[in-house]
Amino acid sequence: MVDKFRSSSTEPSCPPVSVIVPIYNGERDVPELISCLQGQTYPRERVEYLLVDNNSGDRTFELLKNAVREREFPLRPLSQNEIQSSYAARNTGIRAARHALLAFTDADCRPEPTWLENLVKPFQKSEVGLVAGEVKALPPETFLERYAERHKILSQTYTLEHPFCPYGQTANLAVRREAFVKVGLFRPYLTTGGDADMCWRILRQTDWTLEFAETAIVRHRHRATWEELYKQWRRYGQSNRYLHELHGVELKPDKSAAAHLKQIARWMLKELPRDSAKLLGGRTTLVDLLTPPITMYIMRARSLGQAEAQLPDLARQIEWLEKSPSTETPL
Repeated sequence: MVDKFRSSSTEPSCPPVSVIVPIYNGERDVPELISCLQGQTYPRERVEYLLVDNNSGDRTFELLKNAVREREFPLRPLSQNEIQSSYAARNTGIRAARHALLAFTDADCRPEPTWLENLVKPFQKSEVGLVAGEVKALPPETFLERYAERHKILSQTYTLEHPFCPYGQTANLAVRREAFVKVGLFRPYLTTGGDADMCWRILRQTDWTLEFAETAIVRHRHRATWEELYKQWRRYGQSNRYLHELHGVELKPDKSAAAHLKQIARWMLKELPRDSAKLLGGRTTLVDLLTPPITMYIMRARSLGQAEAQLPDLARQIEWLEKSPSTETPL
């Protein structure tokens, strides 16, 4: 199999870019998100920002419209109210985009000032079709956020090492628009795993390659509560099942409830007393002490999500893009 993942090392350039961000009930995130986009070092005349409201029940779309009136900023508010899915919202942005390069992030992400500048550099090479930037944590405020930061849960280095095929998360990803013309858009009714599915279709059906732009950084807030963490990893399990059905990806090994209980008992009887002594002696941290039970907790959530998920027939559908943007010549 041809290696489709290499590190980026090209000189900077500023081709026109369309940045697409799906937003659902993002009233709290919109002001800071726009501030981060406004602070990009990328030439303002070479970029457009398409923020797509996905049928929010709060003031998200109102805030987006106000931002257009109040700021001299290339912001285009859009809406996708028919399908409740971030992938459908991204498709709306792709169709409206005027440029041949498309960059994606999420409403709860905070792109660093040089994010876009560094993300598009690898596209100087004609064989590059996708570029993944790095996802790092915002300063943690809770114990669980510190756990996630310690283990780099959202880092792209994990997805880029996927044993089936590398992929980039749409929290920080750029794609040639022409790739969507060739393999189709995101599956609009898929609720999780759509970024992997899309990347794999491009990498396996075309000759384009994927590169990692390590210095193109967005910051993300990790899950702060047990409920949020559980939902996150249950969704990862659902994604495993969906990608298994769509691409034949091997499912993660599933441990029984009894096996999980055995692990917890071992930790309580052997590891907890030993590591508690280390904690009192300043030779470990509370996060490290409690890492085993937290990891068991999220692995159980993933196993349940994987076991219970059923891919809806609608989620197999792929929407298509018929032509390249009329205002720009594809790179």
